[in-house]
Amino acid sequence: MSEKEKMLAGELYLAMNDKILVKEREQAKELCYDHNNCRPSEIQKREEIIKKLFGKIGKNFVIEQPFMCDYGYNIEIGENFYANHNLTILDCNKVKFGDNVLIGPNCSFYTAEHPIDVEIRNSGLEYAKPIEVGNNVWFGGNVVVLSGVKIGDNVVIGAGSVVTKDIPSNVVAVGTPCKVIKNK
Repeated sequence: MSEKEKMLAGELYLAMNDKILVKEREQAKELCYDHNNCRPSEIQKREEIIKKLFGKIGKNFVIEQPFMCDYGYNIEIGENFYANHNLTILDCNKVKFGDNVLIGPNCSFYTAEHPIDVEIRNSGLEYAKPIEVGNNVWFGGNVVVLSGVKIGDNVVIGAGSVVTKDIPSNVVAVGTPCKVIKNK
């Protein structure tokens, strides 16, 4: 099994020394650089770059500059997607967003994890778990979503939250760690 196959399967893998993964990260960083250095008025050019970068794209999307990701091809966005400035997606595994998702500034989605065991961690091994976001979800500014999390439909995640566990549909959730405070 290749390191990439291990990565996508959520198993321990070596990211830093694998030539294929290193090359794919470099290609993604080049596209992020191109996107981030477009003039704000170059909307069509920015959209074309994101279309090259992401694995799947719905209609009507805006990703404000700057934006950073690891691979890009693991990111899927639905219809009517908006991400404000400073979005970071560590997409070592799949990151799927449904339709009508709004992301505030300075938000991060991290599929990557490092082992707690110091010897394993120091060996360079890491793993990644997917993130899934439903439809009609709004993330306030400075939200962090950690690996393996699923967020349901019709959810509001309050500003500054750190989402460490699944969030069900039809709720408002806030805090560190993020917890449901209101059913809709």
